[in-house]
Amino acid sequence: MTTSVVNNAPNRIHVHDRRFGWLLTMPGLALLLLVIAFPVLWALFTSLFEYTLINPGFHTYVGAGNYAKALGDPEFLHSIRVTAMFVVAVVVLEFALGFLIALMLNDTERGKDLYYAILLCPLLMNPVVVGLIWRMFLHPSLGIVNYLLGRIGIPPVNWLGDVDVAFWTIVMVDIWHQVSFMIVLLLAGLAALPREPYEAARVDGASSLQCFWHITLPLMRPVIVVTLLIRMIFAVKTYDLVYIMTRGGPGVATDFISYFIYRSAFVGLDLGEASAMSGILLVIVLAMTAYLHRSMRAIS
Repeated sequence: MTTSVVNNAPNRIHVHDRRFGWLLTMPGLALLLLVIAFPVLWALFTSLFEYTLINPGFHTYVGAGNYAKALGDPEFLHSIRVTAMFVVAVVVLEFALGFLIALMLNDTERGKDLYYAILLCPLLMNPVVVGLIWRMFLHPSLGIVNYLLGRIGIPPVNWLGDVDVAFWTIVMVDIWHQVSFMIVLLLAGLAALPREPYEAARVDGASSLQCFWHITLPLMRPVIVVTLLIRMIFAVKTYDLVYIMTRGGPGVATDFISYFIYRSAFVGLDLGEASAMSGILLVIVLAMTAYLHRSMRAIS
């Protein structure tokens, strides 16, 4: 009898601890449900109806009609293509530049704190502020960039008004803003690498390039995969820079998917179709997040 009571005591303590833990997390879970789950569920529910801001109401059920309409919209498909090009461009260029700088900083002994402070300044800035600053810098007649180009004999460039230039201008500004993110994560991975393989390779007479190709890259692969996936997820959702700098123009040269959804909802006033587009974007981001989660589990 006494032994049974003693054996049940840990179970009761465990149940009490679990209940207490749930009690502590309930306010946070309730806030998450209110701030995140409710808008998402409302948007998914709205996507099933013909809901416009001119005639708001859940009167006409269309089912998957809004999704079919969105996937058949050439402008929406164009925004997906532009976004895909942007994601590939910024991720590849930021990774190449970030990895190069991370390798250089990893071998630097003096002044690291100063370099970190300089690199983190753009990352700590709000995207809206970054967009406003660069829009001012890139003004065709009053901007400092065209002024400096004029000093060396280069004619002024219409950075945000030229169809062939505007897209790459957004890419350049995004790289300036976000490359520090790549550098910090890759530098953390490089700092955590074991030194023994490098010492053994040097004893065998391996060059720096051979050490990088056969030791650094294989050991850094998990960090590289996670870094690229996180950056891709953030790049897909880019909205602030486009809204501040180009408003999707000139024409539809920088009409990224997030901005196109905003235009469909608050300019086209078709909230049902915009909600369906948001659902499609949610599926894309969730697929990338699931792959990221699986990669992180594989690493651990």
